[in-house]
Amino acid sequence: MGIAIERVETTAYCFPTDTPESDGTLAWDSTTLVLVRVAANGVWGCGYSYTDAAACGLIQGTLAGVVQGRDALAIPELWEAMVAAVRNLGRPGLCSCAIAAVDTALWDLKARLLEVPLVDMLGACREPVPVYGSGGFTSYSMERLLRQLSDWVAAGIPRVKMKVGTHPADDVGRVMAGREAIGSEAELFVDANGAYDRKQALDFAVQFREQAAVSWLEEPVSSDDLAGLHLLRDRVPPGVEVTAGEYGYDLVYFRRMLAAGAVDVIQADATRCGGITGLLQVAALARAFQLPLSSHTAPALHLHPMSALPGVRHMEYFHDHVRIEEHLFEGVVQPLAGALQVDRTRPGHGLSLRMDEAARYAV
Repeated sequence: MGIAIERVETTAYCFPTDTPESDGTLAWDSTTLVLVRVAANGVWGCGYSYTDAAACGLIQGTLAGVVQGRDALAIPELWEAMVAAVRNLGRPGLCSCAIAAVDTALWDLKARLLEVPLVDMLGACREPVPVYGSGGFTSYSMERLLRQLSDWVAAGIPRVKMKVGTHPADDVGRVMAGREAIGSEAELFVDANGAYDRKQALDFAVQFREQAAVSWLEEPVSSDDLAGLHLLRDRVPPGVEVTAGEYGYDLVYFRRMLAAGAVDVIQADATRCGGITGLLQVAALARAFQLPLSSHTAPALHLHPMSALPGVRHMEYFHDHVRIEEHLFEGVVQPLAGALQVDRTRPGHGLSLRMDEAARYAV
């Protein structure tokens, strides 16, 4: 027997957005983070997911009992046990997000028990990791949109992403204005969040490329429409990559997407796909299909594992989550020359909860 897990604690925090936000298919004014803390041998590790507060009940009622008393160093065994425990509850969705929060806490705990940064425990592959600025919500005024995009470029981030799809008639004009704001050297990404149908998406892909040199077209149609994504990947202009994957919760989802030839770059989110363990699995699958991997949102959480993976294109530096992570944790690193560099002076994933600040947002 190794080092037994003694306690599992979970809390949900709700953070209002700085302004109302929307993309092509959804609007919101707050974001909920579910935090998990796991203790063994007097050491605490923490992990989190961006999901509904209902995950707390699932963690305390089911997952905590699965991992307590087991070996804190045996993460694959713990992950498999959690997946087995939610069989009759439905693995995708809330269950996967709950597992993700616990799994990330376990990886952080193990690295802290060994007194090493998580990237060194995993084995470093690249440093630093490029990021792209992400936000550009459809709810933004034109002034706010252009200021956000240009501020990222001015800060040294040479690739930025904006949302489209809420008002399709305005999309080409907004994208062209975005290109003018960032200049000709920066890359411009566009994310429709599945708002278009196939013919709309193809028409917009041509216009976005010809008039604004867009190089990244994310979820032009629903990520469930694998045939539509494959069609678009074959027919969009040269220089445009079709991407999706952020709504993947298990490995079968990613295998189907890759086998369908649906994307040029696969995206994965450790807060949804089963934590760092799930992310490592997706990375191996992407490698087998010879496609690059890009992480979705939660940049502070993704930094260490993405620094340890081959085939990584970049990470999403998402406006909402950057605000929350800087608010809630000590140890969040800032981009330098368009990339994030792990801080090896801190063990684990390097993040420590600001207890007093967190209490203000507790659900």
